[in-house]
Amino acid sequence: MPKVEIKQPIIDEIKKNAEKASSVVVVDYCGLTVEEDTKLRKELREAGVVYKVYKNTLLKRAFEGTDFAQVDASLEGPTAVAFSYEDATAAARLIHKISKDAKKLEIKCGVVGGTLYDAKGMELIASIPSREELLSRLLGSMQSPVANFARVLKQIAEKQPDAPAAE
Repeated sequence: MPKVEIKQPIIDEIKKNAEKASSVVVVDYCGLTVEEDTKLRKELREAGVVYKVYKNTLLKRAFEGTDFAQVDASLEGPTAVAFSYEDATAAARLIHKISKDAKKLEIKCGVVGGTLYDAKGMELIASIPSREELLSRLLGSMQSPVANFARVLKQIAEKQPDAPAAE
């Protein structure tokens, strides 16, 4: 069986992941312990992020003609890729968090919203809270004035003497 026929299903898998992804993070995982790698994979899987190790040449072929082709320059040495589908910042946020303990784990670059970011840029992306957290903050800030207004009305009502009964 020719090598092309063996590699084509892998390229198709990468293309399928890239089509659905809202962001891609390219990672250098060399030097991670089994425990660190297991923790990383578990947390990414729970967040709905696909994390896989692929050959660089297969990644380059699969990313041709997509926004993710911008990462080609960073595809050297051991490379893993994390595809985020719903929350574009999830992969960067989790990898950055785990890299604080696992010093060997490094983000090479990433593409979010069609824009290429280097390692420093991905650190900034990682600092963005999740969509759910942003929505809860928004809801909290919308509820706060209403709750304060209700408290003021209650205090006013408690301070006023009872009104005479109508006859």
